[in-house]
Amino acid sequence: MKLSVKLIYFITGSKIAVVLIFILSVPFLVERIASEYTNYSLRDQQKKVMNNVRRHGVGFYLQGDKSYGSYTMLKEEYIALEPAGPGVDMDTIQTEERIVEQDTLNYRVLSYTFRAGPNRYLLEIGKTTGSINQYNKPLQRIALYVLMGLIAVTIIIDLIFTRILISPLKEIIQTKLIKRKFPFKEPAVPVKTSTGDFKYLDQSLIDLMDQINVDFEKEREFTANASHELMTPISILQTKMENLLAEENISEATTMSIIGMMKTLGRLKKISSSLLFISRIENAQFARTDQIKPAKLIADVLEEISHRMEEKGLKLHVSLSDDVTLNNVNQDLLFQFFYNLINNAIKYNVEKGSISISDHRGRSGYSIVISDSGIGIAKEELDFIFDRFRKANLGENVGYGLGLSIVKSIAVYNGIDVKVASVVGEGSKFTITFGDFDAKITRGKP
Repeated sequence: MKLSVKLIYFITGSKIAVVLIFILSVPFLVERIASEYTNYSLRDQQKKVMNNVRRHGVGFYLQGDKSYGSYTMLKEEYIALEPAGPGVDMDTIQTEERIVEQDTLNYRVLSYTFRAGPNRYLLEIGKTTGSINQYNKPLQRIALYVLMGLIAVTIIIDLIFTRILISPLKEIIQTKLIKRKFPFKEPAVPVKTSTGDFKYLDQSLIDLMDQINVDFEKEREFTANASHELMTPISILQTKMENLLAEENISEATTMSIIGMMKTLGRLKKISSSLLFISRIENAQFARTDQIKPAKLIADVLEEISHRMEEKGLKLHVSLSDDVTLNNVNQDLLFQFFYNLINNAIKYNVEKGSISISDHRGRSGYSIVISDSGIGIAKEELDFIFDRFRKANLGENVGYGLGLSIVKSIAVYNGIDVKVASVVGEGSKFTITFGDFDAKITRGKP
């Protein structure tokens, strides 16, 4: 999963969690707010009453009576003033029941005792809990709407900021990893970013690519020089051994020894030739200007190698389109490419087995599939079969590890994708894909 997707999931998930927590807690919060606001309102009315008492005296409310009581029309609020008993000293706010005109109502009641002249009085100011709670649901609804709006805005801002923040990382991945093909022929351009970590990552990749290029060039130069230099002494030794065999006075034992040495020289010459061939491919010494039909090319390969299939009694099934042409490729390289793959399908097949060659055209490009019923390749060795001098455990048929290296070099040089699937005891399947339709593939009229 990409980093941007993970960040989006995290941001969205965290916002949803905040919303859920708020939904669960908002009734308590609103109730608490309403309660605190009611307490504040009662205290404010208390101050007003006490100011009137200081200015006009307690008679302002009593009007000659012993007590005073006043209710609003719907009995939602009331003020009561009466003499306080001895020892009564109160300054509280609590919820209590009151009977008003034979109705029992719950009030939030402020009780306060004070002295006016020689007498003590009890002031009560009440507000029905019903009038307090009637605003809870609208308040909860408004708070939820505001929160949802803020969450939506913050999510959009977070997504935009996240996209901007990680865009250099995306560019680094695209330019340094996905779109870069080895060997790296063009110098890497640093990605513009103000994030120090991304700068460090980008520069580290550039340095690593440069070092890989240097090491690859050294290896390629050594391989080319060593292979080329070996060919001369090998040819001289081979000529001298052939001259020795031409002499009449050598013994049979000496003759057999010379023949054995010539076989070893022949293997060494084959390895040197293969390495030199790989070096020439990697140094781009083959032109890519040919147009070939895969069906015709593979038919030529099969004609040259058919005697080997007959020796093993292999069955061959070929189903290739005749109207597909590959453009801007090298015919000799592709011939060697398919020759090596089909030769391996024969070499590592079982007696009276089968080989199938077919093609198809899909979204990823034009593909040719070569499958066999051979001994297969172990799963742990699939990632290394294209490495040079890598010898897989294939029973008696052990090569020098260069055939598939040549295949890989030709594939890289021609922009061909090669995928391998194999099961031990069941066979192997090589899928060769020519992905660039416009540059490499044309299709004739059916």
